[in-house]
Amino acid sequence: MIRNLKSFSVVLMVISFLVSCNSEKYNLPDSDGVFEIITRVNNYWQEKHPVPGWSFWEHAAYHTGNMEAYFVTGKQEYFDYSMLWGEMNEWKGAKSDDRATWRYGYGETDDYVLFGDWQICFQTYIDLYNITGNRYKIERAIEVMEYQMQTDSVDYWWWADGLYMVMPVMTKLYHITGNELYLERLWDYYKYAEELMFDYADGLFYRDAKYVYPEHKSVNELKDFWSRGNGWVFAGLAKILADLPSDYEHRAHFESVFRQMASALAMAQQEGGYWTRSLLDPEHAPGYETSGTAFFTYGYLWGINNGYLDRDTYLPVALTAWEYLSGVALHDNGKVGYIQPIGERAIPGQVVDANSTANFGVGAYLLAASEMYRMVSK
Repeated sequence: MIRNLKSFSVVLMVISFLVSCNSEKYNLPDSDGVFEIITRVNNYWQEKHPVPGWSFWEHAAYHTGNMEAYFVTGKQEYFDYSMLWGEMNEWKGAKSDDRATWRYGYGETDDYVLFGDWQICFQTYIDLYNITGNRYKIERAIEVMEYQMQTDSVDYWWWADGLYMVMPVMTKLYHITGNELYLERLWDYYKYAEELMFDYADGLFYRDAKYVYPEHKSVNELKDFWSRGNGWVFAGLAKILADLPSDYEHRAHFESVFRQMASALAMAQQEGGYWTRSLLDPEHAPGYETSGTAFFTYGYLWGINNGYLDRDTYLPVALTAWEYLSGVALHDNGKVGYIQPIGERAIPGQVVDANSTANFGVGAYLLAASEMYRMVSK
């Protein structure tokens, strides 16, 4: 018995030594410190916004981060906040019940039921259903997505953001329903988006067809890849890779694009750990930007944590980005700054400063911080 205890103690010492060496090698943040950052950021946001907003994309993107914060902290108030949001929005996106009027393209009114900016809310509704088992939370999501999948159109995701908004909805609903059509149409819609917006040479996505080179160029005549747009895609790929079946016929393709983006983004990272708004032309819109940086950090950390990205290659990228997120973008009171306002491109001369904040950027920040917590608390 004593011999076994001694052997066990030796094993613990070796493990402790290896963990210590690993942490020292990479200078990983302290888990308690990351936990504190998550709560400081999210408490600040919810205290400043006690009444959740509508179900459109900018609020819904925040809630995808809020749910990750709930999963890692277990704080009931975070769960309650998203529950209140779902209830206030009747567990719907756009609210029209007249299918004859349902459409997509860009629209902020209730008839744009098939527009992805109104469908991202379903991600959080599904998460809440998975916790509570209340089917009414996802009835609208199933109704909308299964109607959409029966149409002949494949051009639903015509802008890069849509890949984050809706791809995870389809993989999540596949797991609930077992309906293989979700996976079939996921590929149809994604392939359309890739052929429209993906630059196969540079491994990055244009925001939409208007920005494809050479018809559109940055101020220095370079390809103009918008940071947050690529952030949406990189994070969206991470989310669906977490849910896709291991034998899904197109899984290897999604993994390949994810890794190609990881390589391309690493080369575009600035010395201070952040990414500028136009990825390959820092002079186009220079300076800090948090939303794209946070999405990239989340994607890298998720990829490393789940074995899709090489740790030695990409952890230094993620840690340098984390230094920016925790040391520059974050205020002492929990406010997150340097978030580019709502838009669709890098805008020369646009002011983005320490006081520039927004719900969707906070959501991205919470995604990154929650994934960092998973890494350092293992």
